[in-house]
Amino acid sequence: MADNLLGVPETRLPEDPAAHRLASGEAASDVAAALPTSSLAWAVLAEDALADGRTIEGYAFARTGYHRGLDALRRNGWKGQGPVPWSHEPNRGFLRALAALSRAAGAIGETDEQQRCATFLRDSSSEAAKVLQVD
Repeated sequence: MADNLLGVPETRLPEDPAAHRLASGEAASDVAAALPTSSLAWAVLAEDALADGRTIEGYAFARTGYHRGLDALRRNGWKGQGPVPWSHEPNRGFLRALAALSRAAGAIGETDEQQRCATFLRDSSSEAAKVLQVD
C-alpha cells in the first residue's frame, strides 16, 4: 500500500448517525445541534458557509468538525499517524472538515495552518486530497 509505508494500521471510524439524517434532507444545523460530535454535520456546515462566502463561519465550523474528528479518531485507536482512508465512508466527515479547514485558513491568510491541514489531509488519505481538491 503506497500511502502506508510505515505499516501503521488504517483507522476506520464507526458509522456516523448524521450521515443518514443529512442524506434524508435534514438541515445540517439541526443535525449538528442534535449530534454535536458528528464531524460530518460540521463539515457540511463549513462547506456550505464557504460556498456562500461566509469565510469566518466556515472556518469555525470546519475547526469544530476537525476537532470532533480527532476525538473520534483517537477513540478508535488512532495514535496521531497512519491512514484514514477516504474509501471508508464514515471517515469522510473528518476528511471533509480537514479539507474545509485548509481552504478556510487559506482564505483568511493563515498560510501555515492551510499548509499544515493540506499536508495532514494528503498524509491521511491522498485519495481524499484529490477528491476534495486540496493542494
